[in-house]
Amino acid sequence: MRGRKQKPKEPAGLNPAEIFAALALLEKERGIPQSFMLDKIIQAITAAYKRDHPYVENVVIEPDMDHKTLNMFVQKNVVEEEDYVDPDNEIPIEDALKLSASYAVGDTVNIPVSNLEFGRIAAVNGKQVIIQGLREAERNMVYDEYNSKQHEILTGVVTRIDMHGGVSLRIGSGNDATDAYLDPREQVPGETYEVGAHVRVYVLEVRQGRGPQVQVSRTHPGLVKRLFELEVPEIFDGIVEIRSIAREAGSRTKIAVWSDDENIDPIGSCVGPKGQRVGNIVSELHGEKIDIIKYAEDPAPYIAAALAPSDVCKVILAPDGKACRVIVPDDQLSLAIGKEGQNARLAARLTGYKIDIKPESYVEEETEAEAAPAKEAPADEISAPEVSEAPETNTSEATE
Repeated sequence: MRGRKQKPKEPAGLNPAEIFAALALLEKERGIPQSFMLDKIIQAITAAYKRDHPYVENVVIEPDMDHKTLNMFVQKNVVEEEDYVDPDNEIPIEDALKLSASYAVGDTVNIPVSNLEFGRIAAVNGKQVIIQGLREAERNMVYDEYNSKQHEILTGVVTRIDMHGGVSLRIGSGNDATDAYLDPREQVPGETYEVGAHVRVYVLEVRQGRGPQVQVSRTHPGLVKRLFELEVPEIFDGIVEIRSIAREAGSRTKIAVWSDDENIDPIGSCVGPKGQRVGNIVSELHGEKIDIIKYAEDPAPYIAAALAPSDVCKVILAPDGKACRVIVPDDQLSLAIGKEGQNARLAARLTGYKIDIKPESYVEEETEAEAAPAKEAPADEISAPEVSEAPETNTSEATE
């Protein structure tokens, strides 16, 4: 209507008071620190002001947490009148003295940005920055959450199976939920997956990208270790220790356990009443065989035990290096080596020793004489040392 004065429009969006209120609410409901979001907002407002004033070099925003306000300043250097050439970044000494008698040439003066201009910039950027910062903060929180769960077991729900056989899983719930990926190389041969199925997986790695990228596995030996910790209270409490694991996923696992409590049977603890504990783990691994043996410092009886279910006549340790010759009864040779060398290969991985398996009839006295310095141990003493990476094996021996 003519003659009527129109009120100037206030910038749409958030003013500083509303920004602080929003940050307080986010911290209360989502656990996102106000300082994190406030830093994002200050960076955005500063960048926006510099876009509008490209020649301004120094802009600062000082938050007043008590009064819930943001104060914005352009910093200018005090110069002599004759040196004054850059009004965007300099102020002559005469003008500076009008602001405060304490200013001298070389000082820095904070010139307040008008509330109107600051309000316009804050309105344009406030909501957008809060939304972006919220997403980033939530991603960081989820990343920290799952990064702390590396080498743990999680249960995920299958959401998708891609054309290459990779399986996408949804793990967690609510705001902490994220996606995990089970690569075909980390899947147990023969296992199948269906959308909606629940799958237990071992967390290999968490990568930071547009969102947390959780890499999981069903083949890692750590999966077996964590399952034993869940099923065997003595392991969870540290009374029984898992000293070594060797696994060929989907087929067979050998695990060495030990306890310094003479009243505790580490193997019996893992097997459980009527085999229930180890049975639950075998069921979770879809029938994978598990050999449980006792750990000891003496390598010879440990190596003999690691070749179970085969009997062993003697173990002859090489005088130097981690190698040995194992003598087995003739009718136990195939059992000691295992199908395609699997039993010998897993025993080598479990113990960290290169194992050369020979039948009793093939061993000549000269061979024993050459190994005279070597140490012998009866097969019925079952125990073990720390494990190293497994050597490969053929039909008669486990070699590197």
